[in-house]
Amino acid sequence: MYAIFENGSKQYKVCEGDLLKVEKLNAKVGDTVQFPVVLASDGSSVKVGDEVKNLTVSCEVVSQGKEKKIIIFTYKPKKNVRKKQGHRQPYTQLKVTAIGAPAAKKAATKKPEAKAKAE
Repeated sequence: MYAIFENGSKQYKVCEGDLLKVEKLNAKVGDTVQFPVVLASDGSSVKVGDEVKNLTVSCEVVSQGKEKKIIIFTYKPKKNVRKKQGHRQPYTQLKVTAIGAPAAKKAATKKPEAKAKAE
């Protein structure tokens, strides 16, 4: 089974147990984060729209870090314009733990008792 979820205007295709890097999230290492599913497939059928409205992808935060440095060099010939700039994109590495319905919270709910009719 695989699912496609959206985060930071990007979509990711994942299966259970996958490791992936996404844009930096405000979460600590070891926290669990959940993302809503855009598309899900179990191999024989594909579900989209209202069929996946209540499905989520649960991920565990493995690490936070920065990508390898890239160099941006701007050059304009015959104008003596040269600009060198570096950039390291921050990321969050996630491990997919589950794909499916979110864990239901068990809350103690009391049913209202029927009032006795006064006769």
